[in-house]
Amino acid sequence: MADQGRTYEIRCPVHGFIPLSDWERDVINHPAFQRLRRIRQLAWTDYVYPGAMHTRFEHSLGVMHIASLLFEAIVRRSYGVLTKELGFTDEDLERDKQIVRFAALLHDTGHGPFSHAAEDVFPVDGKGKHYKHEAYSAVVIQNVLKDVIENHGLNKGPQIKAEEIADLLEGRSAAGRRLFWRQLIDGQMDADRMDYLLRDSLHTGVDYGKYDWRRLLNTIQVIQMEARAGESTPPGPRLGVTEGGVHAVEALVLARYYMFTQVYFHKTRVAYDHHIRGALKAILSGTFPPPSAERIGEYLSWDDWRVLGILADEKSGGEDGNRIRQRNHYREVHHTPECPTDGDRTTLGLIRKSLGDLVVTTEWSKTSTYRLEASDISVVTEDDVRRVRPLSYYSAVVRNLNQHPIDIVRLYSKPEHSEAARAKVAELLKDT
Repeated sequence: MADQGRTYEIRCPVHGFIPLSDWERDVINHPAFQRLRRIRQLAWTDYVYPGAMHTRFEHSLGVMHIASLLFEAIVRRSYGVLTKELGFTDEDLERDKQIVRFAALLHDTGHGPFSHAAEDVFPVDGKGKHYKHEAYSAVVIQNVLKDVIENHGLNKGPQIKAEEIADLLEGRSAAGRRLFWRQLIDGQMDADRMDYLLRDSLHTGVDYGKYDWRRLLNTIQVIQMEARAGESTPPGPRLGVTEGGVHAVEALVLARYYMFTQVYFHKTRVAYDHHIRGALKAILSGTFPPPSAERIGEYLSWDDWRVLGILADEKSGGEDGNRIRQRNHYREVHHTPECPTDGDRTTLGLIRKSLGDLVVTTEWSKTSTYRLEASDISVVTEDDVRRVRPLSYYSAVVRNLNQHPIDIVRLYSKPEHSEAARAKVAELLKDT
């Protein structure tokens, strides 16, 4: 696998030049990956931040690039642990790096039109829950992209199988020891969020998503976790940072918090998320098949362009389609704080009851920007003791974020009723 053929470069507004091999270039040129050019990263956010027109295509390239930088940094800083304690050979590491790059590159190939907005119209699984785009990504990799991955001229030595990439992406036990690297794709310090925070911040024109990613690269390493009484963190190798990287990781966590509160949960974006979900339900309800080899081509025929073509018809998408076309979204008339108290929820209930039919939708914007317990990022001291503690030990900020997740509730009215609704709210709040 040492021969990677010719090296290509793609210029990226976030990372500069992203290098590619012939093999990766051929995968990128495949129609299943090129489809990501036609799926916006942030759905209808450009109605709030006009620059937010970027796509899953450029994000996926960025995730591959950051995952590769992280992999190289880990091998550099933890080579002894990887080879002597975990049993990786140089050939293993070279092969795993390519698998990680493909998993990072292809992690979003299963997204539906307008990214996460489409997931509300996905079919349900055996547990009654909607499938996630990751399930479709795995099917795309194992079937649609199998030939260009497995039968490429540069796939030499112990041949890389499409299923190995899907195993890593899905976190399947079949990945074996390689499952360790999944933390680069899905974790609290993963390449996915490291790229989308920087990229979304750039394209929306805000600075909230910035953090010191170079310091993260300089401090990330493998940390061997031991079983300890009273601790929920499982034993075994985990990715973490040295004590010098604490504030860089803290900044990453805060960047995610700020991007959610200021961009992803912006009141107007939340309104358009409601409208695009409604329009997609009107257009696509019952259309998407479950993720399967037999019907994945049918699923991949849908993208933003196709939906936009349908939405261009003034009769499509119902009321929500009309509101998108006319840029006449529902208006927020009341919202709770980011972390509402019981009193805030009581007030919300009183307002909701008083407004009655003036409220056309109630929208919840909820997420946990940091998770403790088994997900808490590990930090190791840089002295001879090399004491391992969780990030929450060092940072009161992340402890507080875990204890107080974002849980904003918003009430919306139709534009023609919003002034009357806000006046009622103002009257009610005078007495609370």
